Amino acid sequence: MILGCFEKALRRTAFFSILGVELFKRNMNKKYFSIALLMLGFSFSECIAQSKKTEIESNFKERESISHFRYLASDELMGRDPIRPEIDAAARYIAEQFWKYGAKEITGADGYYQNIPFRLSAPPSKGEVHLGDSIYRQGDNLLVLDGPSFEGKHALIVVGYGLESDYENKDVMGKVVVTNVGAPNRLSPADLFAAGREKLSLAKSKGAIGIIEIYNVPTVPWNLVSNFLNRTQLTVDNTAGEQSIPYIWLKDLNNQMINAIGKGTYSSADFQIMGKVNKSIIGKNVVAIIEGTDPALKDEYVMLSAHYDHVGVGKPNAEGDSIYNGARDNAVGTVAIINAARYFAEHPPKRSILLCAWTAEEKGLLGSGFFADNPLIPLEKVVYNLNIDNAGYNDTSIISVIGLGRTSADPMIEKAVAEFGLNAISDPAPEQGLYDRSDNVNFARKGIPSPTFSLGFTAFDEEVSKHYHQASDQVDNFDLEYAVLYWKSYILSALYIANWDQKPVWKAGDKYEEVGKKLYGLD
Repeated sequence: MILGCFEKALRRTAFFSILGVELFKRNMNKKYFSIALLMLGFSFSECIAQSKKTEIESNFKERESISHFRYLASDELMGRDPIRPEIDAAARYIAEQFWKYGAKEITGADGYYQNIPFRLSAPPSKGEVHLGDSIYRQGDNLLVLDGPSFEGKHALIVVGYGLESDYENKDVMGKVVVTNVGAPNRLSPADLFAAGREKLSLAKSKGAIGIIEIYNVPTVPWNLVSNFLNRTQLTVDNTAGEQSIPYIWLKDLNNQMINAIGKGTYSSADFQIMGKVNKSIIGKNVVAIIEGTDPALKDEYVMLSAHYDHVGVGKPNAEGDSIYNGARDNAVGTVAIINAARYFAEHPPKRSILLCAWTAEEKGLLGSGFFADNPLIPLEKVVYNLNIDNAGYNDTSIISVIGLGRTSADPMIEKAVAEFGLNAISDPAPEQGLYDRSDNVNFARKGIPSPTFSLGFTAFDEEVSKHYHQASDQVDNFDLEYAVLYWKSYILSALYIANWDQKPVWKAGDKYEEVGKKLYGLD
């Protein structure tokens, strides 16, 4: 193919083909000979690019790809909920494709799996806290987030934000500590959960028998918090099998109750928490590698990733369908990773390829977060993450790249999709905060340039939202011609980046530029 491409380049470079030999014979001005070589180079480069596209198209198995798509979004997988057993069938299917196509296992993985210790927590059948004449009830003004059933009257003690310094000269042994939610300068929703877990562990180590965080954050409405948390939750279990103590959020927007407890008006509370469900389960990221061909670059990895879970079974729609198949979100992305495994195993690029199918994205980016914190490949060796996540599409002439404009590799993506007749656009709905809602952000925070390669949409409008997290998100209403273009253009984008002679970096001024420099030792 390369020789044929070279011959075509010679034929297309008229100047060189007519005069080249004479330039040698007559020893003419080197300037003109250099121009001829430059023209040949341009023509040859263009031909090589076309050959890569042709190679992808000739290698692509359309019916096989759609078959992957149909299975992963089928009713039999019950919406790929990471707390249902069918998620294991999805993981096994992806792992089988990696094996079949020749992608290799990663040292330290369990075959093609990175096992994740998850903690499944469901609301109590009864959750009440009585403080004087006030009664706080589960889902109303109280949320029991963790811990076993808990009954009886127990002493209370206020410890500020529940940080190490707040315990100085405080005897909390055998008491329930009461703290403000979050911490100073840590009041985003993500920070509230992360800080709460840290405080829970600290309270237990100090001898406390429970912790109540007073929810007094006006910027995040309580009803949103309650709707999200008053249901079965999945978290990464960092307790090493140890049983937690009761962990409670209590609504107190005006700080009246915490002030009353602090003044001694209420020195104890009556707890009636029964039927709390806590269960350990194992989740699976599906991971594999394909070694690169360049002796200098094969120690660098381009991560290709997509989450394979979805939201499972929900409320029936008007047609009585309750299975949320998740064709757009994100079976189509998972198939892109499977197709990438097939192509790159047969045509390895200069850099190595790291294939990652994440679990539990819908439960809070848990699978990707676990890998980012427990990497099977050192993160400083991962030079780029071309992630996939989707809600839907409303324009089949484009690819929406969430994060386009933020890294030096952007031209590679723009060039690749253009070769398939598509146009790459940047985030059309910044108000949705999509960059920070998908798996890519867990790697961006570590410093890895990480955009998300999404189906084409110009706005998060009715056409997108009518299928987003709905039972109607199925293969039978998906434009399969567009799916094929999407899959091919993703492979070509990854190929260009993996073969690029430059290492991708964040653009100057990006909020992740400094952490990226630190990760790669560029300071």
